[in-house]
Amino acid sequence: MAEDRSLPPRASIPSADNSVWADVSPLLQAACQDLQEGELIHGDNFNLFAAMSALEIMDPKMDSGIACTYYSLDEAIENGVAPVPISADKTTDVRCMIDIMDHLLACEATWHKGHSLAQTVYSCLYLLRPERTSSHALLHSYCKVIRATCKAILSVVSEARTHEEEDLFTMAYGLPLSGNGDEKCLSMLNAVEETISRQLRACKASSSKRRVSEDVEPLQNNPDLEEGYCKALLCRLRFRKHFYHLLMSMKRPQGRGLELARKHIASCISEIDYIRKSSEFLRANAHGMSEQNIDNTTASGCQPIGFDASLNCRLSAPTPPRSIKILSLEKALEYFMKLLQDLDVICSYSLDPSLEAALLFVIKFQKSQPDLVARAHLQLLLVQDGKLYGRDPMFSMITRAAGLPEVTENHDIQKNEFMVQLGQLVINLLKILCTNAAWQRRKLGKMLQDWRVTYVQLEMAFKGEFAEASKTSNNKKICFKIYQHILAWVEEQTYWIAFRFLNLGFELELYSVHDYCMVYWYIYVVLIKLAEKKHLRMAMSSDSAKKKTKKKRDSFKDGEMDYQIPAAVLFLQSQIYLAEGLSMLSNYFSRCLLL
Repeated sequence: MAEDRSLPPRASIPSADNSVWADVSPLLQAACQDLQEGELIHGDNFNLFAAMSALEIMDPKMDSGIACTYYSLDEAIENGVAPVPISADKTTDVRCMIDIMDHLLACEATWHKGHSLAQTVYSCLYLLRPERTSSHALLHSYCKVIRATCKAILSVVSEARTHEEEDLFTMAYGLPLSGNGDEKCLSMLNAVEETISRQLRACKASSSKRRVSEDVEPLQNNPDLEEGYCKALLCRLRFRKHFYHLLMSMKRPQGRGLELARKHIASCISEIDYIRKSSEFLRANAHGMSEQNIDNTTASGCQPIGFDASLNCRLSAPTPPRSIKILSLEKALEYFMKLLQDLDVICSYSLDPSLEAALLFVIKFQKSQPDLVARAHLQLLLVQDGKLYGRDPMFSMITRAAGLPEVTENHDIQKNEFMVQLGQLVINLLKILCTNAAWQRRKLGKMLQDWRVTYVQLEMAFKGEFAEASKTSNNKKICFKIYQHILAWVEEQTYWIAFRFLNLGFELELYSVHDYCMVYWYIYVVLIKLAEKKHLRMAMSSDSAKKKTKKKRDSFKDGEMDYQIPAAVLFLQSQIYLAEGLSMLSNYFSRCLLL
């Protein structure tokens, strides 16, 4: 093991009684002089698999290193890394508390971006020992609501299973995600907020009213700074409170909490503006302790107290030694603004009881490139208990999308195993569309075959049901009608999935210039088929409706309407012409390049 001069003395490094430390730096230097780039030192049994599994020394993504200040949480606490109270001076205590709040916000945004919880939010030592903060009401309540928020987000992402995109997101590594009384975090936070609000009102009171507020203990020692510190604390506490309320509201089944969630979103956005406004005050009163740069994780620019990012790498064995750069406070605020805007779009959705409308909403929502947390909330809103929005059965949604009347929604055909399988395919499609673009494209490519197999199975089931129902002409007509509409709809959806799959290739920049001609030709063919199936399905639905309402005197009018092409089909035809033109144009340019 090489000796690092930046390390503590060897005596401070724990070792067994028989351990002998030796400096291997000369050996490594000699090896470096002889080895060429890409070469490895290996023994007879050191194969390629072992080489790929080995730690690469000094690689920040693979080698956690031995250089760390403390080797246990108890040692860090004993050395005063996370003191309680934070400082004996009340002004310093308040300023440091605000720095802790800001850095935790930056850590939380970094975690949402896919990094390990152990090396971001839980790099705060105060969160690792919840009982230590009980004497500090402000710190204690804030740590409780942070833990409760992390647990709520973990629950949403795990339930939606979108964490497959980021394997580290839902791994807790045995960290204390729940503490005693965390379920009462809001009541404690409200009590602290009320106390600080009283202090703010007291410092704003005129001299004639000062006597009334004499019983209110000031937040810190400097009367001139009281109002600024009170406002800085309140906006951070209120943001955290409204953000937790927002998460709880969105978890309510069947979208019942969406209207209330929008109110909390508006409050969160307002508090973010106040946090930004407080930055100038906090920087001005940092007393030369801050370093002004764009990477600051606190509004004051000071380093926060009570954080050690390297400690969990040793305490939690499975934690990968990844090199993590915590987002700056400004980047963190930008992330939360984007998250709140995305959640507001989700909450403003009217929960249209139409499968086609839900699919189009997801596609439109994905154009804003929402992050993992927002997409997890969208998926849980769309699919709950195997139903659309938790209230509309999938068979009912499929029959409506296929243009069948509502009376068929209770038909026994929904118990057919292939119809049940089709309902599960629709659920999977909604979930896949809520993933990121790369994951979505891979899953859609695999799903195309499933839809085609289901179509063949439904067609065979249709022939069997049709033969059995031939004894009674009434059942025969109903079964024929249901299967005819559903088969047409399944084919239409298969081509729609293929069209989405091809379009995602442009979004992900997977095609080279030479591929454009062929890709546009594929899109051209898929769109022709899609338009045919959509027109056929809409024509069948139109015919079914006419048979119920048609009158003899209206027969001439109905004959004229048969020649009108639906707007949806006209739009597809325009896309067909566009794809055909782009294919021809790409082919022309390719030939010019060859010449």
